[in-house]
Amino acid sequence: MLKVKRVYDPPETEDGYRILVDRVWPRGFTKEKARLHEWRRDLGPSDALRKWFAHDPDKWDEFRRRYREELVRAGHWKDLMALAERARNEDVTLLFSARDPAHNQAVALREMALGR
Repeated sequence: MLKVKRVYDPPETEDGYRILVDRVWPRGFTKEKARLHEWRRDLGPSDALRKWFAHDPDKWDEFRRRYREELVRAGHWKDLMALAERARNEDVTLLFSARDPAHNQAVALREMALGR
């Protein structure tokens, strides 16, 4: 199962393999508290795209389109598909630090990995 969760929420056993998909480390958070298995900066949106989006729900559809293009252009699409494959055999949780639980890169990555 491929799940999405805010990195500031307490880690749970059900999270399984925990991957932070932010390009920037979460403010005021320690690696010990995060209890990550991986930090995949390369799967986070570029600084330019992140700043353009600014978590504005009105830009959500365009953000997802541009984000997908970035992943493909940078050669990271195969990495995302590898995560999707891993999630078929074990729980994988994509972690994000944004405040908006519905409009962030982890949600977009999950949608892309599931073919939506």
